[in-house]
Amino acid sequence: MDVMTKAAKRMIPGTPVFDGDSAQQGYAINAMCYSFNDDACRKEFVADEEAYMEKFGLTDEQRQAVRDRSVLGMLAAGGNVYYLAKLAGILGLNVQDLGGLQTGMSTEDFKAKLLAQGLTERRVAQ
Repeated sequence: MDVMTKAAKRMIPGTPVFDGDSAQQGYAINAMCYSFNDDACRKEFVADEEAYMEKFGLTDEQRQAVRDRSVLGMLAAGGNVYYLAKLAGILGLNVQDLGGLQTGMSTEDFKAKLLAQGLTERRVAQ
């Protein structure tokens, strides 16, 4: 990648931007997570996570992030949060859990922050 292309990439401090490069990097983990739309695939993953990750050709970084249940690691390895949400469901996590994990907050603190932000936005809008 040349200097001009790098300079033109969108940067949001503290936020991994999912772009074309991330899509290519995360293809395997996102394809695996997409497969979880099928109940049989979810059951196959639960029965043998390692074999299932092998089936989709996850990188070592992606596999370790899945093993560690590291949402930030999966995002850094090219995972897209919308696909990762399918894996989160298998692991018993919901969207607020993912938000907490992404921000380093507990789920309860994350929910409270969302509620406080919503109240602030309503006050401003009125």
